[in-house]
Amino acid sequence: MNADALVLIKPRTLERRNLAVPRVDDESGLLRIEACGLCGTDHEQFDGHLPADFAFIPGHEVVGVIEEVGDAAQARWGVSPGQRLAVEVFRSCRECDECRHGEYRRCVRNGLATMFGFVDVEIAPGLWGGYATHLHLPFDSMLLPIPDGLDPILATLFNPLGAGIKWAVTLPETQPGDVVVVLGPGIRGICAAVAAKEAGAKFVAMTGLGPRDRPRLAAARNFGVDLTIDVTQDDPVQALQRATGRLADVVVDVTAKAPGAFADAVALAQPGGRVVVAGTRGGGGAPGFEPDLLVFKELRVFGSLGVDYPAYRSAIELLVSGRWPFAELSREVTGFAGLPRLLDALAGADPEHSPALHNVFAPTV
Repeated sequence: MNADALVLIKPRTLERRNLAVPRVDDESGLLRIEACGLCGTDHEQFDGHLPADFAFIPGHEVVGVIEEVGDAAQARWGVSPGQRLAVEVFRSCRECDECRHGEYRRCVRNGLATMFGFVDVEIAPGLWGGYATHLHLPFDSMLLPIPDGLDPILATLFNPLGAGIKWAVTLPETQPGDVVVVLGPGIRGICAAVAAKEAGAKFVAMTGLGPRDRPRLAAARNFGVDLTIDVTQDDPVQALQRATGRLADVVVDVTAKAPGAFADAVALAQPGGRVVVAGTRGGGGAPGFEPDLLVFKELRVFGSLGVDYPAYRSAIELLVSGRWPFAELSREVTGFAGLPRLLDALAGADPEHSPALHNVFAPTV
Protein backbone atom coordinates (compact mmCIF):
# COMPACT_ATOMS: atom_id res chain seq x y z
CA MET A 1 0.00 0.00 0.00
CA ASN A 2 1.26 3.47 -0.88
CA ALA A 3 0.35 7.00 0.17
CA ASP A 4 0.30 10.19 -1.88
CA ALA A 5 2.05 13.18 -0.35
CA LEU A 6 3.29 16.67 -1.17
CA VAL A 7 6.91 17.17 -0.12
CA LEU A 8 8.36 20.66 0.27
CA ILE A 9 11.81 20.22 -1.29
CA LYS A 10 12.70 23.93 -1.36
CA PRO A 11 10.83 27.23 -0.94
CA ARG A 12 7.71 27.40 -3.14
CA THR A 13 8.36 23.92 -4.55
CA LEU A 14 6.05 21.08 -3.55
CA GLU A 15 6.78 17.72 -5.14
CA ARG A 16 4.12 15.03 -5.26
CA ARG A 17 5.50 11.68 -4.16
CA ASN A 18 4.22 8.16 -3.69
CA LEU A 19 5.50 6.80 -0.37
CA ALA A 20 5.23 3.32 1.03
CA VAL A 21 2.86 2.98 3.97
CA PRO A 22 4.70 1.28 6.84
CA ARG A 23 3.51 -1.90 8.50
CA VAL A 24 1.64 -1.13 11.71
CA ASP A 25 3.31 -2.84 14.64
CA ASP A 26 2.18 -3.19 18.25
CA GLU A 27 3.14 0.39 19.15
CA SER A 28 2.02 2.37 16.11
CA GLY A 29 -1.01 3.32 14.08
CA LEU A 30 -2.03 4.56 10.66
CA LEU A 31 -4.34 7.50 10.12
CA ARG A 32 -6.23 8.10 6.88
CA ILE A 33 -6.17 11.88 6.58
CA GLU A 34 -9.51 13.55 5.88
CA ALA A 35 -8.49 17.19 6.32
CA CYS A 36 -5.54 19.33 7.38
CA GLY A 37 -6.00 22.99 8.29
CA LEU A 38 -3.48 25.57 7.09
CA CYS A 39 -1.95 28.20 9.35
CA GLY A 40 0.75 30.85 9.29
CA THR A 41 3.46 28.26 9.86
CA ASP A 42 2.47 26.52 6.63
CA HIS A 43 2.90 29.50 4.36
CA GLU A 44 6.04 30.64 6.20
CA GLN A 45 7.52 27.20 5.52
CA PHE A 46 6.32 27.38 1.92
CA ASP A 47 7.91 30.73 1.12
CA GLY A 48 11.13 30.01 3.03
CA HIS A 49 10.46 32.38 5.93
CA LEU A 50 10.81 29.34 8.20
CA PRO A 51 13.67 27.57 6.42
CA ALA A 52 14.71 23.94 6.70
CA ASP A 53 17.77 22.15 5.36
CA PHE A 54 15.73 19.03 4.59
CA ALA A 55 12.68 18.08 2.55
CA PHE A 56 9.49 17.37 4.51
CA ILE A 57 5.72 16.95 4.30
CA PRO A 58 4.16 20.07 5.86
CA GLY A 59 0.81 20.24 7.63
CA HIS A 60 0.06 19.86 11.34
CA GLU A 61 -3.67 20.55 11.88
CA VAL A 62 -4.64 16.98 11.04
CA VAL A 63 -8.01 15.26 11.33
CA GLY A 64 -8.58 11.73 10.08
CA VAL A 65 -9.75 8.20 10.73
CA ILE A 66 -7.71 5.42 12.32
CA GLU A 67 -7.30 2.65 9.75
CA GLU A 68 -4.97 0.39 11.71
CA VAL A 69 -3.62 0.42 15.25
CA GLY A 70 -1.43 -1.95 17.25
CA ASP A 71 -2.66 -3.44 20.51
CA ALA A 72 -0.26 -1.53 22.77
CA ALA A 73 -0.92 1.73 20.90
CA GLN A 74 -4.67 1.19 21.11
CA ALA A 75 -4.45 0.72 24.87
CA ARG A 76 -2.19 3.77 25.27
CA TRP A 77 -4.35 6.09 23.14
CA GLY A 78 -7.77 4.71 23.99
CA VAL A 79 -8.83 4.66 20.34
CA SER A 80 -10.31 2.13 17.94
CA PRO A 81 -10.11 1.49 14.20
CA GLY A 82 -12.64 3.58 12.32
CA GLN A 83 -12.60 6.35 14.91
CA ARG A 84 -12.19 9.99 13.83
CA LEU A 85 -9.34 11.76 15.62
CA ALA A 86 -7.42 15.01 15.75
CA VAL A 87 -3.62 14.84 16.00
CA GLU A 88 -1.69 17.04 18.41
CA VAL A 89 1.29 18.58 16.63
CA PHE A 90 3.73 17.76 19.47
CA ARG A 91 4.54 14.27 20.71
CA SER A 92 5.01 13.17 24.32
CA CYS A 93 7.06 10.34 25.82
CA ARG A 94 4.86 10.71 28.96
CA GLU A 95 7.88 9.78 31.10
CA CYS A 96 10.32 12.73 31.29
CA ASP A 97 9.90 15.47 33.89
CA GLU A 98 8.56 17.95 31.34
CA CYS A 99 5.88 15.53 30.14
CA ARG A 100 4.87 14.54 33.67
CA HIS A 101 4.43 18.23 34.52
CA GLY A 102 2.21 18.80 31.49
CA GLU A 103 4.86 20.71 29.50
CA TYR A 104 5.17 18.02 26.86
CA ARG A 105 6.05 20.57 24.16
CA ARG A 106 9.49 20.46 25.81
CA CYS A 107 9.64 16.67 25.96
CA VAL A 108 13.32 15.68 26.12
CA ARG A 109 12.80 12.97 23.48
CA ASN A 110 10.67 15.02 21.14
CA GLY A 111 10.03 18.78 21.32
CA LEU A 112 10.46 20.69 18.08
CA ALA A 113 12.53 17.90 16.52
CA THR A 114 9.59 15.53 16.02
CA MET A 115 6.61 17.86 15.64
CA PHE A 116 4.25 16.74 12.89
CA GLY A 117 4.60 18.78 9.72
CA PHE A 118 8.33 19.57 10.09
CA VAL A 119 10.24 16.27 10.04
CA ASP A 120 12.74 15.16 7.38
CA VAL A 121 10.96 12.95 4.85
CA GLU A 122 14.07 10.75 4.72
CA ILE A 123 13.45 9.67 8.32
CA ALA A 124 11.49 6.45 7.94
CA PRO A 125 8.65 6.07 7.18
CA GLY A 126 8.50 9.67 5.91
CA LEU A 127 4.76 10.16 6.48
CA TRP A 128 5.16 12.88 9.13
CA GLY A 129 2.88 15.63 7.80
CA GLY A 130 -0.69 16.45 6.87
CA TYR A 131 -0.27 17.13 3.13
CA ALA A 132 -0.80 13.46 2.40
CA THR A 133 -3.39 10.71 2.26
CA HIS A 134 -1.98 8.97 5.36
CA LEU A 135 -0.06 9.82 8.53
CA HIS A 136 2.15 7.45 10.49
CA LEU A 137 1.40 7.55 14.23
CA PRO A 138 4.30 6.52 16.49
CA PHE A 139 3.77 5.41 20.08
CA ASP A 140 4.32 8.89 21.54
CA SER A 141 1.60 10.53 19.44
CA MET A 142 -1.21 12.37 21.22
CA LEU A 143 -4.70 11.99 19.77
CA LEU A 144 -8.05 13.61 20.51
CA PRO A 145 -11.39 11.94 19.70
CA ILE A 146 -13.67 13.90 17.35
CA PRO A 147 -17.42 13.35 17.87
CA ASP A 148 -19.14 11.69 14.93
CA GLY A 149 -21.39 14.68 14.26
CA LEU A 150 -18.53 17.13 13.73
CA ASP A 151 -17.57 17.53 10.08
CA PRO A 152 -13.82 16.83 9.57
CA ILE A 153 -13.27 20.11 7.69
CA LEU A 154 -14.79 22.08 10.56
CA ALA A 155 -12.99 19.87 13.07
CA THR A 156 -9.59 21.15 11.86
CA LEU A 157 -10.45 24.31 13.81
CA PHE A 158 -9.53 22.35 16.95
CA ASN A 159 -6.02 23.71 16.48
CA PRO A 160 -6.58 27.48 16.08
CA LEU A 161 -9.46 27.47 18.55
CA GLY A 162 -7.33 25.61 21.08
CA ALA A 163 -4.67 28.24 20.48
CA GLY A 164 -7.21 31.00 21.10
CA ILE A 165 -8.24 29.42 24.39
CA LYS A 166 -4.69 29.08 25.65
CA TRP A 167 -3.38 32.40 24.38
CA ALA A 168 -6.34 34.63 25.18
CA VAL A 169 -7.58 32.99 28.38
CA THR A 170 -5.40 30.37 30.06
CA LEU A 171 -2.01 32.09 29.93
CA PRO A 172 -3.15 35.66 30.77
CA GLU A 173 -5.81 34.42 33.22
CA THR A 174 -8.51 36.51 31.56
CA GLN A 175 -11.31 37.38 33.95
CA PRO A 176 -14.96 38.38 33.53
CA GLY A 177 -15.10 42.11 32.85
CA ASP A 178 -11.65 42.35 31.28
CA VAL A 179 -10.88 44.47 28.23
CA VAL A 180 -9.00 42.38 25.67
CA VAL A 181 -7.24 43.45 22.48
CA VAL A 182 -6.27 40.93 19.81
CA LEU A 183 -3.62 41.97 17.28
CA GLY A 184 -4.16 40.19 13.97
CA PRO A 185 -7.49 39.22 12.33
CA GLY A 186 -6.57 35.80 10.97
CA ILE A 187 -8.23 32.60 12.09
CA ARG A 188 -6.20 32.51 15.32
CA GLY A 189 -7.16 36.09 16.08
CA ILE A 190 -10.83 35.27 15.51
CA CYS A 191 -10.50 32.25 17.79
CA ALA A 192 -8.75 34.31 20.47
CA ALA A 193 -11.66 36.78 20.42
CA VAL A 194 -14.17 33.95 20.83
CA ALA A 195 -12.18 32.48 23.71
CA ALA A 196 -12.01 35.86 25.46
CA LYS A 197 -15.76 36.33 25.16
CA GLU A 198 -16.37 32.81 26.43
CA ALA A 199 -14.25 33.73 29.48
CA GLY A 200 -16.45 36.77 30.17
CA ALA A 201 -14.43 39.62 28.66
CA LYS A 202 -16.71 42.65 28.53
CA PHE A 203 -14.98 44.27 25.54
CA VAL A 204 -12.83 42.82 22.77
CA ALA A 205 -10.99 44.92 20.18
CA MET A 206 -9.06 43.63 17.17
CA THR A 207 -6.46 45.26 14.94
CA GLY A 208 -5.65 44.67 11.29
CA LEU A 209 -3.41 46.16 8.64
CA GLY A 210 -4.76 47.69 5.45
CA PRO A 211 -6.99 46.41 2.62
CA ARG A 212 -6.00 42.76 2.94
CA ASP A 213 -7.29 42.63 6.52
CA ARG A 214 -10.49 44.65 6.12
CA PRO A 215 -12.75 41.73 5.11
CA ARG A 216 -11.40 39.77 8.06
CA LEU A 217 -12.06 42.62 10.46
CA ALA A 218 -15.61 42.81 9.14
CA ALA A 219 -16.08 39.08 9.74
CA ALA A 220 -14.70 39.42 13.27
CA ARG A 221 -17.86 41.28 14.31
CA ASN A 222 -19.68 37.93 14.18
CA PHE A 223 -17.22 36.42 16.64
CA GLY A 224 -17.49 38.69 19.64
CA VAL A 225 -15.31 41.61 18.51
CA ASP A 226 -16.74 44.93 19.68
CA LEU A 227 -14.23 47.24 17.99
CA THR A 228 -12.12 46.75 14.86
CA ILE A 229 -9.13 48.97 14.15
CA ASP A 230 -7.25 49.32 10.87
CA VAL A 231 -3.88 50.53 12.13
CA THR A 232 -3.14 52.16 8.76
CA GLN A 233 -6.06 54.52 9.42
CA ASP A 234 -6.30 54.90 13.18
CA ASP A 235 -4.00 54.86 16.19
CA PRO A 236 -4.98 51.72 18.13
CA VAL A 237 -4.34 53.22 21.57
CA GLN A 238 -6.47 56.27 20.85
CA ALA A 239 -9.21 54.14 19.28
CA LEU A 240 -9.38 51.86 22.31
CA GLN A 241 -9.45 54.76 24.74
CA ARG A 242 -12.24 56.45 22.80
CA ALA A 243 -14.30 53.27 22.93
CA THR A 244 -13.65 52.16 26.51
CA GLY A 245 -12.04 55.08 28.34
CA ARG A 246 -9.11 52.90 29.31
CA LEU A 247 -6.35 50.55 28.12
CA ALA A 248 -6.47 46.76 27.95
CA ASP A 249 -6.15 44.20 30.72
CA VAL A 250 -4.99 41.62 28.17
CA VAL A 251 -3.32 42.04 24.77
CA VAL A 252 -2.81 39.01 22.54
CA ASP A 253 -0.40 39.40 19.61
CA VAL A 254 -1.06 36.73 16.98
CA THR A 255 0.34 38.68 14.04
CA ALA A 256 2.72 37.19 11.48
CA LYS A 257 5.52 39.10 9.77
CA ALA A 258 4.52 42.26 11.67
CA PRO A 259 7.44 42.99 14.00
CA GLY A 260 6.10 46.41 14.93
CA ALA A 261 2.99 44.85 16.47
CA PHE A 262 4.79 44.11 19.74
CA ALA A 263 5.29 47.83 20.35
CA ASP A 264 1.55 48.29 19.84
CA ALA A 265 0.85 45.47 22.29
CA VAL A 266 2.92 47.11 25.02
CA ALA A 267 1.37 50.52 24.33
CA LEU A 268 -2.19 49.09 24.47
CA ALA A 269 -1.73 47.34 27.83
CA GLN A 270 -2.74 49.15 30.99
CA PRO A 271 -0.48 49.18 34.09
CA GLY A 272 -0.42 45.69 35.56
CA GLY A 273 -1.72 44.26 32.28
CA ARG A 274 -0.78 41.02 30.55
CA VAL A 275 0.67 40.67 27.06
CA VAL A 276 0.78 37.35 25.20
CA VAL A 277 3.11 36.94 22.23
CA ALA A 278 1.91 33.82 20.44
CA GLY A 279 3.58 31.81 17.72
CA THR A 280 6.79 32.74 15.95
CA ARG A 281 7.36 36.32 14.85
CA GLY A 282 9.28 35.63 11.66
CA GLY A 283 12.27 37.72 12.75
CA GLY A 284 12.74 41.45 12.34
CA GLY A 285 13.01 42.49 15.99
CA ALA A 286 10.44 44.86 17.48
CA PRO A 287 10.62 48.34 15.90
CA GLY A 288 9.25 51.07 18.13
CA PHE A 289 9.37 48.94 21.28
CA GLU A 290 10.35 50.87 24.42
CA PRO A 291 11.56 48.40 27.09
CA ASP A 292 11.07 50.93 29.88
CA LEU A 293 7.31 50.67 29.37
CA LEU A 294 7.48 47.10 30.67
CA VAL A 295 8.94 48.51 33.87
CA PHE A 296 6.79 51.62 34.24
CA LYS A 297 3.60 49.66 33.56
CA GLU A 298 4.74 46.55 35.48
CA LEU A 299 3.51 44.37 32.64
CA ARG A 300 3.59 40.59 32.51
CA VAL A 301 4.64 39.24 29.12
CA PHE A 302 4.03 35.63 28.12
CA GLY A 303 5.55 33.87 25.13
CA SER A 304 3.73 30.83 23.81
CA LEU A 305 5.11 28.43 21.23
CA GLY A 306 2.14 26.14 20.97
CA VAL A 307 -1.05 24.95 22.58
CA ASP A 308 -1.78 22.00 24.88
CA TYR A 309 -4.06 19.03 25.17
CA PRO A 310 -6.61 20.55 27.62
CA ALA A 311 -7.09 23.58 25.37
CA TYR A 312 -7.65 21.33 22.35
CA ARG A 313 -10.24 19.34 24.28
CA SER A 314 -12.08 22.54 25.23
CA ALA A 315 -11.91 23.70 21.62
CA ILE A 316 -13.59 20.53 20.35
CA GLU A 317 -16.33 20.91 22.97
CA LEU A 318 -16.87 24.52 21.89
CA LEU A 319 -17.07 23.55 18.21
CA VAL A 320 -19.64 20.87 19.00
CA SER A 321 -21.71 23.34 21.05
CA GLY A 322 -22.46 25.42 17.95
CA ARG A 323 -22.50 28.66 19.96
CA TRP A 324 -20.39 30.49 17.37
CA PRO A 325 -20.85 30.57 13.57
CA PHE A 326 -17.64 28.78 12.64
CA ALA A 327 -19.42 26.93 9.86
CA GLU A 328 -20.11 30.30 8.21
CA LEU A 329 -16.48 31.42 8.07
CA SER A 330 -15.09 32.22 4.65
CA ARG A 331 -13.43 28.97 3.72
CA GLU A 332 -11.37 27.44 0.91
CA VAL A 333 -10.87 23.69 0.69
CA THR A 334 -8.40 22.34 -1.85
CA GLY A 335 -6.72 19.10 -2.81
CA PHE A 336 -3.24 18.25 -4.03
CA ALA A 337 -3.49 20.25 -7.27
CA GLY A 338 -4.68 23.50 -5.72
CA LEU A 339 -2.54 23.58 -2.60
CA PRO A 340 0.54 25.42 -4.01
CA ARG A 341 -1.67 28.24 -5.34
CA LEU A 342 -3.48 28.56 -2.00
CA LEU A 343 -0.22 28.65 -0.04
CA ASP A 344 1.08 31.30 -2.43
CA ALA A 345 -2.00 33.42 -1.73
CA LEU A 346 -1.64 32.96 2.03
CA ALA A 347 2.02 33.99 1.77
CA GLY A 348 0.89 37.34 0.38
CA ALA A 349 1.48 36.97 -3.35
CA ASP A 350 -1.25 39.58 -3.85
CA PRO A 351 -1.08 42.13 -1.00
CA GLU A 352 -4.52 43.50 -1.92
CA HIS A 353 -6.25 40.09 -1.90
CA SER A 354 -7.62 38.72 1.37
CA PRO A 355 -7.67 34.90 1.39
CA ALA A 356 -10.42 33.01 3.16
CA LEU A 357 -10.19 32.92 6.95
CA HIS A 358 -10.25 29.14 7.13
CA ASN A 359 -8.14 27.24 4.61
CA VAL A 360 -8.01 23.47 4.49
CA PHE A 361 -6.26 20.73 2.51
CA ALA A 362 -8.38 17.64 1.85
CA PRO A 363 -6.74 14.74 -0.04
CA THR A 364 -9.92 13.67 -1.82
CA VAL A 365 -10.84 17.09 -3.25
